[in-house]
Amino acid sequence: MGMISRALSFGGICVVMSVALYAQAPSVRPSPSHISSVADTSLDARVESILRRMTLEEKIGQLVQYSAGQPTGPGTGRSDYDDMIARGQIGSLFNVVDPQEINKYQKIAMEKSRLHIPILFGLDVIHGFKTEFPIPLGLASTWDPSIVEKASRVAAMEASADGIRWTFSPMVDIARDARWGRMAEGAGEDPFLGSAMAAAYVRGYQGSHLDAPDSIAACAKHYVGYGAAEGGRDYNSTEISEHTLRQFYLPPFHAAVEAGTASLMSAFNSLNGVPSTANPFPLKQILRKEWGFQGLVVSDWNAVGELIPHGIAADGAAAARKAFVAGVDMDMVSSLYHDHLQQIVSSGQATPAEVDEAVRHVLRVKLALGLFEHPFVDEGAAAKALYHPDSIALAQAAAERSFVLLKNANGAGGRPLLPLASGIENLAVIGLLADDSSYPDGVPEGTGPRVSLSAALAQRVGADHVFRFKGVGILDGTDEEISAAVAGAQKADLVILALGEGQDMSGEAASRAHLGLPGKQQELLEAIVHTGKPVVLILFSGRPLTVPWAFEHVPAVIAAWLPGIGAGPALARTLFGDVNPSGKLVVSWPRSVGQEPLYYNHLNTGRPPGDTDLTRPASNIAERYLSRYTDEQNTPQFPFGYGGSYTSFSYGTTTISTQRLSAAALNKSLGAGANAAAAMTAEAEVTNTGSRAGEETVQLYVQLDGTSVAQPVRALKGFQTVTIAPGETKKVQFELRPEAFAIWNDRDQFAAEPAKVNIWISPDSAHGSPAQAEILP
Repeated sequence: MGMISRALSFGGICVVMSVALYAQAPSVRPSPSHISSVADTSLDARVESILRRMTLEEKIGQLVQYSAGQPTGPGTGRSDYDDMIARGQIGSLFNVVDPQEINKYQKIAMEKSRLHIPILFGLDVIHGFKTEFPIPLGLASTWDPSIVEKASRVAAMEASADGIRWTFSPMVDIARDARWGRMAEGAGEDPFLGSAMAAAYVRGYQGSHLDAPDSIAACAKHYVGYGAAEGGRDYNSTEISEHTLRQFYLPPFHAAVEAGTASLMSAFNSLNGVPSTANPFPLKQILRKEWGFQGLVVSDWNAVGELIPHGIAADGAAAARKAFVAGVDMDMVSSLYHDHLQQIVSSGQATPAEVDEAVRHVLRVKLALGLFEHPFVDEGAAAKALYHPDSIALAQAAAERSFVLLKNANGAGGRPLLPLASGIENLAVIGLLADDSSYPDGVPEGTGPRVSLSAALAQRVGADHVFRFKGVGILDGTDEEISAAVAGAQKADLVILALGEGQDMSGEAASRAHLGLPGKQQELLEAIVHTGKPVVLILFSGRPLTVPWAFEHVPAVIAAWLPGIGAGPALARTLFGDVNPSGKLVVSWPRSVGQEPLYYNHLNTGRPPGDTDLTRPASNIAERYLSRYTDEQNTPQFPFGYGGSYTSFSYGTTTISTQRLSAAALNKSLGAGANAAAAMTAEAEVTNTGSRAGEETVQLYVQLDGTSVAQPVRALKGFQTVTIAPGETKKVQFELRPEAFAIWNDRDQFAAEPAKVNIWISPDSAHGSPAQAEILP
């Protein structure tokens, strides 16, 4: 393990990070012969040369994608892929994972099609290909973009060795509602942190140059607003003002584009009444005109066909026309471009120039990946690329960094229950998830070097000292199973409860109206706690779970998310103190589902509760007529940015380099990005007041008052991870660039305005005392 400093510039602030990294690779500058991105101007002449020789049918073929493997559905299960490829009628296939099959299809394209344009093979490589890392929500909880970049690099090396050169990742949707199952696939609720993670994924997947054999094209999804689905119900409608879209939902996509992502995926949802897959405002105005994106836009699965049930297309031809004219280059699986686009162009409903532009985007990606020069995969290389020891070590390290210690109260000996004391001999390990917490496919132990939590604990203390009980299932269970688990707990010194969601309860099509422990797990939890034995609860889930009873009655609780192939050893090392937990929440943890959507960076309203005690009902009119619940607190169970440690930290006063800024000067410097001089520095001392070393993610928040558009009560503008020895004090400094003080104003322009400024350096989004400044005209 080595220590390096990294400077990150996102959302207008340069953050100098000193973080512990594993096997940091040296930076490699691409040589002039290498393609660094789809925007590389060296591609222009080749794209035009190919385009001039293509017929309309061949051009349309490049805009067509089918799934030639699992799952089944529209656009799958055809028997004529070979003939279509030979005629140049397919541009991409996905869900093909056998290198021999990939080469079979590619050979047809390269030898039998007229222009020998290679097929682009894609796959959902979300958090690892074979070496499974923590889910993206867990990876984001490390607050370490370098780990995300390294995990993505491993995924790219493994997938590319298999012949996959395009991943439908990262998902960069802002997610404010834990009911939405796909929260598991993203980086949480904050656009600043989400932007840092989006760029890290792109860098990891695409490497230093796209045409390297171990690079794969990234695809930022789902563009845009998908995470704001009403009621947290997947695929549901979204209503997002342009201001909110630009300030909160678009920044991670912009960061991915700035990092060079080769592609974006349009979303399922309607956005302000117009489905995203047929919405020219985000697809053309913002993405192409404002951001200058030159890569490929692909629809989500059958999203073009779904324009019909959305109600804006009467038939497949109308759906194809609306999606294409709006700016979707490639149709994923609906086959509607294949079926109708030629007639749409012939009838004048779309122009040949529009077709040419879409084909350019596809060809740029294929050329940038080097597919024309190296279309085939080495069929013997795939197995050699999988499960490298350093990849397994990285997956375990990522898991260790992702765990969030939610609670760690004192046990009977007057010390925190975790880490486990050396005198504990016998452990009862209860819960189905102690044997398999993989996501999303439930990969069993023995598939790759997977070691479950129960197995890792047995290795640690000896199998004779681990009493293993299923307890209940995820959704089912009996009183007899609970009784058996209680009996086992009574024989142990300490109980480790592994509870939470099953593999199919998070992710796509996994929205939940109730966020507590499913099935009879709550009943099991209460029965075990009532034995009087000390209990450590490990929550496995793809989202926060509403378990207020547990937080009141269980002394130690860890959010483990769905931690991947290194879960068992990582958790065992954390429980016994080899690792000090350092993960921080990237979503606000609700007390009850009725608080959702719940997010820290909300507006203040005209009747904020202020310092009113919301733990009790209102006792007078002044307390009642506030923005509050009558039966629940406003605040989350745990705030965004929160995470415990086996040590403790105290924060000194936030100090700033100047108390006065000029809006005119800030606006003059906007757009310079990392080249702009810092507008202000802020710093605070952080002291380790505990007895062991620990990593702390120090966060900086800004609030602006008096602006033309109401701003959040706090907005993250920087973070640093520092390692501090016991008793040591470190001064943590941030440089705030002009963009940190700019907003999307009442004219939807990004600019600084006169305002009062509060700046916090704090451990999370709910604590600390601010330094104050003002922005003058």
